[in-house]
Amino acid sequence: MKLVSRCLLLSVAVVAAALLSSSVLKRLTAVSAASRPVEDNSTHQELKAFAAIQPIDVHVHIFKTDPAFQGLLEHLNLKVLDILVMDDTTPYRRQLSSQVTDALALVRASHGHVALCTTFDPYQFENPHFTSDAIRQLNDNFAQGALAVKIWKNIGMEIKHEGKFVMADDPKFQLIYQDIAKHGKTLMSHQAEPDVAWGPPDPADPSWSYYQENPQWLLYNKPGIPSKQQILEARDDVLASNPKLRMVGVHLGSMEKNLDSITAHFKRYPNFAVDTAGRMEYLMLAPRDKARAFMVENQDRVLYGTDLDLLADANVQETLNEWQSTYARDWKFLATDQMVEYNGKHIRGLLLPHAVLRKIFRTNAQHWIPGL
Repeated sequence: MKLVSRCLLLSVAVVAAALLSSSVLKRLTAVSAASRPVEDNSTHQELKAFAAIQPIDVHVHIFKTDPAFQGLLEHLNLKVLDILVMDDTTPYRRQLSSQVTDALALVRASHGHVALCTTFDPYQFENPHFTSDAIRQLNDNFAQGALAVKIWKNIGMEIKHEGKFVMADDPKFQLIYQDIAKHGKTLMSHQAEPDVAWGPPDPADPSWSYYQENPQWLLYNKPGIPSKQQILEARDDVLASNPKLRMVGVHLGSMEKNLDSITAHFKRYPNFAVDTAGRMEYLMLAPRDKARAFMVENQDRVLYGTDLDLLADANVQETLNEWQSTYARDWKFLATDQMVEYNGKHIRGLLLPHAVLRKIFRTNAQHWIPGL
C-alpha cells in the first residue's frame, strides 16, 4: 500500500514538473519571439538606410501613446502624420471630439515626431449649420497645430441626402475647401476604393482581404452605388474648382492600377499629388520598368505613406514588428534592386536614385504638407 502511494505521489510530481517546464518554455519562447528581428538579418541595414533619410510617413492612424512606439519613432528618425477619420461603421471612429483630444495629446507627447491631420463630421451634412460648424471646428484645430484635413470614402460611397449619394463636389463643401486653402493647409482626399471593391471578386488582388474583414465597403452586386468613375470625377471637379487648394489623393489617388491616369492627372492638375499608403503592393505587381519610370517621372508628386495603425487594444510589440517590417520592405523595394517577396511572388526592387528617394520619403511631404 505504501509502495502504491509513493508511486502515485511520484507520478503526480513528474506530471507537475512537466507542466511547469512547459509553462516556463512557453514564456521563454514568447520572450524570444518578442525580441526576435522582424525579418532576416538584412532588415537592420534596410531600416538603418531608411532612418538615415529622416523619413516622413504621411498616412498613419494612431489611437494611443506608448513609450515603445515613441522609441521606434526616435530610433528611425521618423515623423508621421496621424490622420483622423469619421466612420459610423467603426465604434472608435464615431466621435470626432474625442479623436481630436486624443490625437492632440499624442502630438504633444511625441517630441515633434507626430503631426495631426484632422477632419470634419460629414454625417452632419443635413444640419442647416453644417458648413459653418465644420469651418469653425477646422479653424480651431488649425490653431491647435493641425496641418491637413481628411475627406474620406463615406463621401461618395455611403452618406446620402434626399436619397442621393453626397459627392465631394457638393456645393456645401465648397466654402470648407476655400477655408482650408486660405489657411494654407492640405486636403488629404480618400475618394473611391480599389477596382476590386466594385467586383468581380478577385482573391489575388492586394485589397481583397480588406473586404473580407470590412464587407460594408464591398460594393459588388449592390444596387444604386455610384461608379468609381463618378466618384473620381467629383473629386476632379474639386481640383478644377479650387486651383489654390493642395490635394493629396491618398492610396495612389484610388487609381492604383492605372499609372498612366495618375500621370495624366498630374499634368492636368498642378495642385494634385498622391501618397502610396496601402497601395505599395500595386506598384510591386506593376511591370517593373513602368513602375520605375512612373516614380522617376513623377518624383515631385509622390509622397510616402503606409496606412499603418496602432489601435487602442493593439499588442504593441506585434504592431511595432509590423511597422518595422513594412518600412524595411518598402525601402528595399524602392531603394534597391534586391528581390522582395509578396504573396509568393519574388519582385525585383526599383533601385530609384537617391535624389528621388529623398523626395518620396521626405521633401515631397514637406512641400505638399507645410509644417512637416
